[in-house]
Amino acid sequence: MRFGRVRLALLLACGVCSAQSAPQPQAEISQHDAPARFTSRSNLVEVPVVVRDKQGHPVGNLTKDDFFLFDKGKPQLIARFTVEKAGTPYIPAVGATQVTGDSPAEPAPPLAGETATGPAIPERFVAYLFDDVHLSAGDLARMRQVTLEHIDASLDPVTRVAIVSTSGMGALDFTADLQKIHATLNGFHPYTPMPTASNDCPNVSLYMADLIINQGDMTALSVATADAAACSGLAGNNTSLQGMVRTAALSALSIGEAETRFSMNSVKALAERMTAMPGSRSIVVISPGFIVPSTDLQRDLMDLLEKAIRGNVTINTLDARGVFTVIPGGNADTRAVNTTNVTLQTSYQTSSFVAQQDILEELADGTGGSFFHNDNGFKEGLEQLTKQPEFIYLLGFSPADLRYDGQYHSLKVTLKDPAGLTLQARRGYYAPKRPDDPEEAAKEDIREAVFSRDELQDIPIAMRLQFFKSSQNNARLSVISHVDVKNLHFQRDQDRSKDTLVIVAGLFDRNGNFVSGTQRTVEMNLRDQTLDAIESSGINVPAYFDVTPGAYTVRVVVRDAQGQMMAAKNGVVQIP
Repeated sequence: MRFGRVRLALLLACGVCSAQSAPQPQAEISQHDAPARFTSRSNLVEVPVVVRDKQGHPVGNLTKDDFFLFDKGKPQLIARFTVEKAGTPYIPAVGATQVTGDSPAEPAPPLAGETATGPAIPERFVAYLFDDVHLSAGDLARMRQVTLEHIDASLDPVTRVAIVSTSGMGALDFTADLQKIHATLNGFHPYTPMPTASNDCPNVSLYMADLIINQGDMTALSVATADAAACSGLAGNNTSLQGMVRTAALSALSIGEAETRFSMNSVKALAERMTAMPGSRSIVVISPGFIVPSTDLQRDLMDLLEKAIRGNVTINTLDARGVFTVIPGGNADTRAVNTTNVTLQTSYQTSSFVAQQDILEELADGTGGSFFHNDNGFKEGLEQLTKQPEFIYLLGFSPADLRYDGQYHSLKVTLKDPAGLTLQARRGYYAPKRPDDPEEAAKEDIREAVFSRDELQDIPIAMRLQFFKSSQNNARLSVISHVDVKNLHFQRDQDRSKDTLVIVAGLFDRNGNFVSGTQRTVEMNLRDQTLDAIESSGINVPAYFDVTPGAYTVRVVVRDAQGQMMAAKNGVVQIP
């Protein structure tokens, strides 16, 4: 699923460009394939916030001055403040014309079911992630059927759906094909858990294993030791029993951490994949929750949230257990244990369930999503989760005196006037361990802009799209980007004005999947006379794609080195 994004990453890293060099009327202007270098960006931390009224409706009329933001208890200056509104229409797109021998600008006829202005560009991307590693067989079967009914009732022409499982047993890339969606979901089957070394005697859960091994909790060790005596019949040999407990706990911890990593890596990979989708992006995680027992996994969680936030991906979560109760001593599937510890065992079970829910809540809160839990109305829950909050506030701040020590920073957001309002926000982040490499940071900025849905207008640009069909099944698409350089911040060096432009053109198919991309670096080392001339005429930069008939979206991104300004524009192409 990530091949398209990886291909563009390699493209930007290597400077590979399929565009042919344009004529160079002035020797001071050179166009070639090379990575650009930019000064390093600031360490901006972004915090999505959703505010709701007493009725649970999102509130969208607040300003930056209504919020207070704290990092480790210290107030921070909110340097960036935006309000994202759900349902914002997709940015205007340039249409393509067909070039023939008789007419250089003949409009292409519309495809079946589409308008003359171009194909319907997908605007919403919803990925349903089934955490089958942790879902019980019954919960998986129930949620599979509920999701089918939900998608059948809600899929519309501008929405694309993906189906993913954390075990990797089944996956469907973004599509609007209901037949494929049904086939994928119906093919899901229960995950076979990893075998445990202890053969369930003693029965040590991941939550208990974390207490015993990572936190040195002697009470938990005592309870598990009594359980080991009850199930093994080795009462009296405390040293041997504790050895059994530690062996079982280490096994449970190893297997549990691996299964948690399966789930978290699936969410992370999906969030990274969805940054390549040109529209609103949301993930629905269907799971009973999972435990995050180690510091390394906590760091992975923060990294996951960071990538989702930067990629404008909202994570919504649904607790597939619905309304549940803790049965003292366990249910019929639980091996009998020492009944003298039932109260403590029940307490640990309850704490484990709460911890599992807490991770689902943190994924939702940290990205501006919603958490559906303690409710058996799953179909209504899916309808609620796939409707993005009408308003999401994005607060950004640059931590003062940030140390590159990898330490955790707790975040807190409050309101100036909280009366009658509730708030959900990101809970924290980890400081980087070392400064970002400036060149890599610049490449990442460009990649994010190529895969974004936002229109950027720091630099005035225009786009002209044309295609020529060489045969029934082959066509060449030309993308001409016209850059107005009047607003660029040139660096003066003796009698020259210097700046570097990077122009990237990305091609996406009708489902928003990345197909191909080109990069062109334009270095300008201009005398005054040449600068005056190109300020009047601008610069044209071509890119070419060999394509087959179909519907495509083109995304052009321009960035300059000196001013670090960016521009982005969309185009649509339909080739009959």
